[in-house]
Amino acid sequence: MNSRSKYLVVVGSTVLVLLLLLGTVLGKGNASSEGPYRQLSVYTEVLSRIKSEYVEEPDMKSVTLGALNGLLESIDPFASYLNADQYKEYQKHTDAQGDVGLVLSKRFGYIGVVSAVPGSPAAKAGLSTGDIIETIKGVGTRDMPLAYATLLLRGTPGSTIEITVLRHRPEPQKMTLTRAVLNPPAVVSKLMPDGVGYIRPEILSGERVQQVAADLRDLESQGAKKLLLDLRQCAVGDPADGVALADLFLDKGLVTYLQGQRQARQDFKADASKVVWKLPVVVLTNRGTADGAEIAAAALEDNSRAQVVGERTYGDASMLRALTMDDGSAIILSVAKYYSPAGKAIQDTGVTPNETVQEPEPQLEADEDNDGARPEAAEVEQKPGDDPILKRGIEVLAK
Repeated sequence: MNSRSKYLVVVGSTVLVLLLLLGTVLGKGNASSEGPYRQLSVYTEVLSRIKSEYVEEPDMKSVTLGALNGLLESIDPFASYLNADQYKEYQKHTDAQGDVGLVLSKRFGYIGVVSAVPGSPAAKAGLSTGDIIETIKGVGTRDMPLAYATLLLRGTPGSTIEITVLRHRPEPQKMTLTRAVLNPPAVVSKLMPDGVGYIRPEILSGERVQQVAADLRDLESQGAKKLLLDLRQCAVGDPADGVALADLFLDKGLVTYLQGQRQARQDFKADASKVVWKLPVVVLTNRGTADGAEIAAAALEDNSRAQVVGERTYGDASMLRALTMDDGSAIILSVAKYYSPAGKAIQDTGVTPNETVQEPEPQLEADEDNDGARPEAAEVEQKPGDDPILKRGIEVLAK
């Protein structure tokens, strides 16, 4: 298919998505049982017109697939449609040991980076929040199912995968990443001047939350009177881990609740027996804070237990489920969302800090030996005095 044909297929699939969404909006005003069928008739008519009137014979499979993926992305950036073969492959390789360490979502029809796991091959290559992956193994990610992209990036430890990345440069940058068994760095914990404790978990898991609890006790024994809980770029961790982290600071109140169209509301309340830290807290967030870390940040903010300083978080906290079709294909879809104590769907709104401070973009030069990738994090890490979010967090604690 030439570039003109590809362009027209993309336009056609986009039009289909818009018409489907318009039909949904109009259908809300029609309470009759014919509403859904009316929307399907619009879709069918558009398909018929494309087939009969389009300038050349279109690839209807591509048009329909584009419409399906566009429709899913418009309601859920973490949703995927997998055909029967893709879903079989997805089920077969869910336990692959090698990975590059990327947390992904759909963005502008492509695969977007939520965050790179600290210490992972992706983080060492400089991939970060907001980067767009244009191709994986030479295959364009436009309308690629999110779950399939994740599958392609996994594999045998030591094997390599080629990708191209879109950033603030005119041409995509080619990268070769080597898959590895991920081993994120340990929890960072230290006592700073003026009795300020600092903890950064990097990722959340049951083991990491236990380590945070132990570090909190240790910091208090060293004389810490205040705490900075740094959740920036913390995007790996189940909602349950976020609830457990919040429990270390909350002795009462609602932590979060889960609710969906077919999921009755389930409340998660603070457990006073698990509280470890009762002194002042400031939570640091940025656009790479996601999932369990967002649940913890929202709980501490809405219960007035902590001030949140930094950037609005990414927005990723839901219950995903694979819904299989008669032909063996599947939709992986959010069937319920986690809400902040104030009633906001975290996946929809993220967590907005009490004090918004923007994190500066790293000023990097191209590294020719790494195909234009950013240098490793250790080479570009800012000094504490140059970190505006950290600096403002310390000022808020001093009040």
